[in-house]
Amino acid sequence: MASLHSLGYARRMPESTSLAAITIRPAVSEDAGGITRVYLESADYHAQLDSERYWKPSAEVISARYREGRQHPPESVAEAITLVAELAGEILGFVDARLTQSPDPMHRDLVYCHVVEIAVRSRHQGKGIGERLLRAAEDWGCQQGAELALLEYLAANTRAGAFYHRLGYSAASINVIKRLS
Repeated sequence: MASLHSLGYARRMPESTSLAAITIRPAVSEDAGGITRVYLESADYHAQLDSERYWKPSAEVISARYREGRQHPPESVAEAITLVAELAGEILGFVDARLTQSPDPMHRDLVYCHVVEIAVRSRHQGKGIGERLLRAAEDWGCQQGAELALLEYLAANTRAGAFYHRLGYSAASINVIKRLS
């Protein structure tokens, strides 16, 4: 097995930043509490943006999900990863990514690095942590044979939209919703 350094996951931020000791590494079950704190903060923010579709789940559910490795579907566990950004033992952010392919026969047979979740504690946003997490997930996907990175974000989350656009993401499809009742 390759070391974390050779895979590019244990990178450090430039010394000129105030968060010079941040490490990006694969998550372990003991990270569940820290991931849960970040996840719930993100869930609360999304629920404020769109309370009709988002809510804040219980800490126990999210903690068990990450502690037991259930954040990825069982059939994709071998082709999935959760990475964390850590500073002095504190989890500042995380990203869940997995390899996917489109089920639509019209689509080319491409492997995607699907970024399912990415979140950074609000007090640490704007410091490059999200970018480092996203780049680490992209690097992992590329090493696994993915040709494209894929993610979705809430349209009302304009800060996220600007962030992804700045990192080279562009709209490839648009999801639309309609209330049926």
